[in-house]
Amino acid sequence: MADKTADGGAWTGCAVMFLQSLFPGVDLLALYKGEQGKFIIFKVLKLTLRDSAGGLGGYDILKVHDAEPFLGVEVKFVDVAACQQFLESYSSGAVLQSLNQHACRLLGLPQDFTVRTQLKAGPQNLDLCLDQLAVCLQHIHLSQPERLRDEEIDHLEQQLQSQALGPAPQTLTVTQEESPVPSNCFKFQNRVFEDRVLTPADVQSFSNGVGRQWKHVGRALGKSCRALKGPAIDNLAYEYEREGLYEQAYQLLSRFIQAEGRAAKLSRLVRALEDSKLTSLAENMLGMQP
Repeated sequence: MADKTADGGAWTGCAVMFLQSLFPGVDLLALYKGEQGKFIIFKVLKLTLRDSAGGLGGYDILKVHDAEPFLGVEVKFVDVAACQQFLESYSSGAVLQSLNQHACRLLGLPQDFTVRTQLKAGPQNLDLCLDQLAVCLQHIHLSQPERLRDEEIDHLEQQLQSQALGPAPQTLTVTQEESPVPSNCFKFQNRVFEDRVLTPADVQSFSNGVGRQWKHVGRALGKSCRALKGPAIDNLAYEYEREGLYEQAYQLLSRFIQAEGRAAKLSRLVRALEDSKLTSLAENMLGMQP
């Protein structure tokens, strides 16, 4: 299979690998939501891809996201040879073996730690056709990436580059006795709250309380939401200027929910409110006593 498509363009494609720990007491999704765990799990993923795709080139991690109970890893391939080698490694079990080895070493886990995997390209479950390499490659090629690389991934890549030039950080040790924040929860002011999709009541409460600060919250949300990047915030302000601050804030959060779907979680809004120094509004939305 050539490195170029029939129309002469470069070959690209996208696949998502879903990971779930089968080891009691270890939740990859919960670990990734913590700052130290996030970096180490990202390093595990990078090392696994390096081992299975034949080096550091030919692919790019676009996003690592919550696909409860899985940790979803979206990978863009820009080299058909790297994609083919990855598929062969995945089919043979080499990807799983590499993933387990790096996780045990970097997370300080027992050797019997193991992970359950799924591989998809768009709606296609590639685990069902791994014996047909050409078919898998075609599915991946047809599943073109819908987003640019996430800003969080850019930050993790920079961390990884800095680590390569400086002293290595301490290994994160995970034990069965630890109780990380569950994957369906988040922590705010040292309290754990159940995470959920934003509701119309949340939108109303936010719109009533945010006032002139809605733009700051919008830009904070825009760090992880493409629909709110660039001139989107200023366009909303201009379009709904006559309707007032409530309507501007209402339209902001409505656009966020429309763009992100089930990923428009309460935790993301609370984090954006914290970044905007609006902790009192976050407390109010969470029903915390003053």
